[in-house]
Amino acid sequence: MKEGAEKRNKNKPRRLRCSVQNYDWGKTGEESKVARLLLQNSGLDIQQYEPYAEFWMGTHESGPSFVINDCKVRDSDMESRSLKSWILENPSVLGNKVVNQWGTDLPFLFKVLSVAKVLSIQAHPDKELARTLHKLQPNLYKDSNHKPEMALALTEFEALCGFVSLEELKNVLRTVPEIIELVGNDEAEQVLHVNEQSGEKKVKAVLQSLIAQLMSASESSISEAVYKMKRRLTMEKKVRQLKDKEQLVLHLEKQYPADIGVMFAFFLNYMKLNPGEALYLGANEPHAYISGECIECMATSDNVVRAGLTSKYRDVRSLCSMLTYKQGSLEILQGIPLNPYTKRYIPPFDEFEVDSCILPQGKSAKFPSVPGPSIFVVTAGAGIMQTDSFGEIISEGAVFFVPADTEITVTATQGLQLYRAGVNSRFLSEN
Repeated sequence: MKEGAEKRNKNKPRRLRCSVQNYDWGKTGEESKVARLLLQNSGLDIQQYEPYAEFWMGTHESGPSFVINDCKVRDSDMESRSLKSWILENPSVLGNKVVNQWGTDLPFLFKVLSVAKVLSIQAHPDKELARTLHKLQPNLYKDSNHKPEMALALTEFEALCGFVSLEELKNVLRTVPEIIELVGNDEAEQVLHVNEQSGEKKVKAVLQSLIAQLMSASESSISEAVYKMKRRLTMEKKVRQLKDKEQLVLHLEKQYPADIGVMFAFFLNYMKLNPGEALYLGANEPHAYISGECIECMATSDNVVRAGLTSKYRDVRSLCSMLTYKQGSLEILQGIPLNPYTKRYIPPFDEFEVDSCILPQGKSAKFPSVPGPSIFVVTAGAGIMQTDSFGEIISEGAVFFVPADTEITVTATQGLQLYRAGVNSRFLSEN
């Protein structure tokens, strides 16, 4: 009896108190979903003019979550302990397969983002490069892990992701003369004369050379080129409808005048996601989130190599050497229906997947037990979360860690919206 009670206690969901990041690109005050989640999750007051950018759920030391005793939210000085230390003492909650692969830590980091201002154009290093950068510059590169990631739109969401196709790239060079001024005619001619028959290796080398030339331009020449481009498009806007990308770069220039990222944006795919659509990014792929709110999941890491649209350090050498230089549009995930109310988004990374559950009032959805850990976050509405030995009222801002091999049933008392992050089911199902 005692052993059974101990097992049930260890396997029950644990309510978490979570952390936020107040990066300057976040939405301010109550406009931010992140701020509203923080208020409900921890009871901390929202500061009207403070940016609230990211709500972190996981074990990363830059924004740790804490296990709340008895699943009750108390004052911020309550007795609690970090999720990371609790998992370290209770490794069975991860499941054997996860412990064997990643040790006694959560392999994914779960977030909600509220984006008011464009994030820097950036890429995340692969494992080998992350280890090197962390060793050489631990103050800049906080850990030694890679950071593949996925963004699932809560609202309309805009992003720059991956390089445009070769044909689009050529069109940029034909129609944006200011870029020719930055990279030079010889560099531009190499791009214009290469084609698919030249071979993937040749195309990649030409693109890499072009980006290196762009990123190494002097500050004065960048400032002049951006100013000329802005003036030209402002004049042309009077006589024609600007293309989406042209309107975007004018918008970016207002946020980051004279920044090389304004020009870099021409080379990246401009993506617009509707709520419920997701995109994923592997290591060494350039991207920047522009606006909107999203659920984000990634491997547990906080490593960023920046390229532009930022006042922070730009590691140009690392960036130009690390990028894959893959071209073409990215896959948009619509989610795989698991039941009438739940969809699963499965990226090609072992560390994570995300479920989206939208429950009408009075309806229930079951999350079958899996041999790995999960984190649930409620983003709207209210309901009840139950296991065979546990039941608790949940509402916006509630976050739970759910141990491996635990079946969860959720019932909506109001229209309920929640998300689950877990280890990729393809990995867990492999022998």
